[in-house]
Amino acid sequence: MTRAFIATWFVLAVLAAGCGKDEEAKKPEVRPVRTVVVEPAPVDDDRQAVGEIRARYESDLSFRVAGKVQSRLVDVGVTVKQGDVLATLDVQDYQNRLTSAEADVASAEASLSEAQGTESRQAKLVKDGYTSQANYDSALRGLRAAESRLTSAKASLDLTRDQLNYTSLKADTDGVITAVGAEAGQVVNSGQMIVRLARPEEKDAVFSISEAAFRNAPDKLPEVSVSVLSNPGMKADGVVREVSPVADPVTRTYTVKVALKNPPDNLRLGMSVVGRLKLETAPVVVLPLSAIFDKAGQPAVWLFDQASSTVALKRIELARYEADRAVIANGLGRGDVVVTAGVNQLVEGQKVRLFESTPQ
Repeated sequence: MTRAFIATWFVLAVLAAGCGKDEEAKKPEVRPVRTVVVEPAPVDDDRQAVGEIRARYESDLSFRVAGKVQSRLVDVGVTVKQGDVLATLDVQDYQNRLTSAEADVASAEASLSEAQGTESRQAKLVKDGYTSQANYDSALRGLRAAESRLTSAKASLDLTRDQLNYTSLKADTDGVITAVGAEAGQVVNSGQMIVRLARPEEKDAVFSISEAAFRNAPDKLPEVSVSVLSNPGMKADGVVREVSPVADPVTRTYTVKVALKNPPDNLRLGMSVVGRLKLETAPVVVLPLSAIFDKAGQPAVWLFDQASSTVALKRIELARYEADRAVIANGLGRGDVVVTAGVNQLVEGQKVRLFESTPQ
């Protein structure tokens, strides 16, 4: 009897323990979540882009006449002064043209001297009545033609001398050579780039900006903080001075030029730089990226209801993503409590407990 009683009691105890475990398993899990309280506030605009340093004034220098390059006296990186010879052409053809032009001038001068003598004699004869007026008029026309031929020959001589001078390519201003386009022995046309000359005293930071970056752009040209990519401590402030009105046909980006104010002396042309807008926006809601939940391809957040300790999904409209945060354009208001951690483990109406609640 005693053994039967003990066995019965043991079975009942095991069944009771099993029922307790089932009830405990069926009890819904209350997840801890981390939250922030929405508090719209102005933030610095974190939009940035990578570009390079260029000279504001940069010119492609070329010969004004065609010919064979005899010598190129500079390479990339060379500093030159105004008037320095950068390259020369073979002058033999232009020297021959000059000799021919000088001979034409001498011939025209001789013809003019002869025409002047003929006109003088005919003028005396017509005055004394020994020749006709027609003969004098013919002599006078010969004189005028000779004068015109001499004027033309002198103009041609001046042009030939100029062309001979154009066989030497000289620097228009002080600067640095940033590119070369021809080598000695090469035959070039007039206007073909031989060297590129940059004036380094005024520098621009040049960026290629996508179309999306112009969304919510400020009305006036903004200021930009520029720092060297390899040396963030080397900085300069500037202001946007030019925005290309047409997108690049290949990259579909717009060129933006920032005029730098008092750039450091060791800021060299071609350096890679990062530009950041120096703007403070109107009060906006900013959330960490971990708070953003994707619902059917649309951004959303989980809102915590303090009365019921549950969460509900709320769709939002994003203004933009930044490096480690998201700027919210619409959908949230002051005082909303947003879940910022564990959002992928939540379901609609789930009970949660606050792990931490801090102001935004």
